[in-house]
Amino acid sequence: MSITAERRQDVIKDNARAEGDTGSVEVQVAILTERIKNLTEHFKGHAKDNHSRRGLLMMVNKRRSLLDYLRKKDGDRYLALIAKLGLRK
Repeated sequence: MSITAERRQDVIKDNARAEGDTGSVEVQVAILTERIKNLTEHFKGHAKDNHSRRGLLMMVNKRRSLLDYLRKKDGDRYLALIAKLGLRK
């Protein structure tokens, strides 16, 4: 259900703002989005896995908080990120 180390490095490389950037909002949101996609696929076969569903909801809320922060600080970066990741709004 978590992402592999190679996939995580690819996501970081694709969304980093500078060389060695692993903690920017864009990277954090991209990693959370990847994990949310993986869990969503998991629930197609395991509908009653409520313990993992709680984790999914916490990840969605964390991503939403990070996106709200980014929208407040820099609207252009926010719009570019949601377009790149294919998120709503």
